[in-house]
Amino acid sequence: YEGLVADGEPLPQVHEIDDHLDNPDYAGGVWGVVEFDVTPYFGKSVRFNATLPEQLLERIDQRVERDQRYRSRSGFLAAAALRELSA
Repeated sequence: YEGLVADGEPLPQVHEIDDHLDNPDYAGGVWGVVEFDVTPYFGKSVRFNATLPEQLLERIDQRVERDQRYRSRSGFLAAAALRELSA
């Protein structure tokens, strides 16, 4: 990702695993899934202010508390933004 981001290239589009399994270009391949945080490859963090409805913020905080993928509100919002921008 670092090279793509540095060169201003778009990130690869997200696809369902079945799309890849059915692709003859990948026939006979060995599959593995690795999840990692790509946000460090987008450069330094910048602080900004955002206004959100109280109930939405509470739901975000609950998800962050339950789901170890998100270490903070910022991590959750970054992941949500990346998913939306990749769609």
